[in-house]
Amino acid sequence: MIGVLVTFAQTDKFDRSTLAKIADELREPFEGMAGLRFKSFMLDEDGGQARNFYVWDDVEKARAFFTEEIVDKVTGIYGVPPKIEYLDIVGFVDNSGT
Repeated sequence: MIGVLVTFAQTDKFDRSTLAKIADELREPFEGMAGLRFKSFMLDEDGGQARNFYVWDDVEKARAFFTEEIVDKVTGIYGVPPKIEYLDIVGFVDNSGT
């Protein structure tokens, strides 16, 4: 499994309700997406960074998703370019089924 942390940082604070609307509007394309196990839309405590975290089955699927076109699209949505980090998941706990 591979994790991908996508961070959007700006000097102004992100508006929580705006980010919640973005998450709601962008949710559907990710539901049932091949190779994607989880995706979360997050806002840090100070509101200066919006983060999205993905868990993919493998690195090839993760890297294939983050094309230049996708990066341009999310830059337009969030107003700033993202920082994309690929993280090797060495252990995972999933309590969603309990």
